[in-house]
Amino acid sequence: MKFKYKPAGDSAILMDCGNGMNEETNKRLVHLADLIETKEKEGFGEVIIGYQSVLVQYDPLRLTYNQAVDKLTSLEKEADTGSCQERRLVEIPVLYGGEHGPDLERVAQHNGLSIEEVITIHSQSRYLVYFLGFTPGYPFMGGMPKEIATPRLESPRFSIPPGSVAIAKEQTGIYPVPSPGGWNLIGNTPLRLYSPEENNPFLLNAGDRVIFKAIQIEEYNFIKAQVEKGMYQMETRNEQIGMR
Repeated sequence: MKFKYKPAGDSAILMDCGNGMNEETNKRLVHLADLIETKEKEGFGEVIIGYQSVLVQYDPLRLTYNQAVDKLTSLEKEADTGSCQERRLVEIPVLYGGEHGPDLERVAQHNGLSIEEVITIHSQSRYLVYFLGFTPGYPFMGGMPKEIATPRLESPRFSIPPGSVAIAKEQTGIYPVPSPGGWNLIGNTPLRLYSPEENNPFLLNAGDRVIFKAIQIEEYNFIKAQVEKGMYQMETRNEQIGMR
């Protein structure tokens, strides 16, 4: 996987591999980002992952653009090895439909399915978090079955409640904070995806795998109360992810 390097302002570099959106590219981008973030003492800062690129911040008082590119080229080769990575599998509880998922029926009708079939398909699939963006902690996830793919709304909503689980085309996502949006809302999770007061404010990270668990209103309210008290223990486990 070869990168093209482009300056992004006076203190950042865009590394673009041009491979498009796929799982193998994401594995390498996440591995590369992990390596770069260990080089803070060498003048590198935050790394932002995209579908086929990483944006790398560097300190121009310590590194010239060419020096930064030389170091990143070396790390690029190191990241392109066939090592295994440990990634999280995260379970997200979701209350589907009703006032929490006002577009669930639209998704069902668009695909010629029942509401129950949409819930089953969505909650029995495994998703990959490609990157976070749009709002703090918003996970852009791939891996959604084509059977429930649905176009964006023609007119976006002005404000979407936090925790809303949504579908747009063949992707799914979760709105972390109140914001405008044009994705189809099919449910809501009581978990907080963005907690700015925490050292690690984001619930999910690029490279995480996600599964959704359908829950009822009683469990939703119980989990929400536990989250508000800081007592909820999220279901996660680590998996070894190999690279070809």
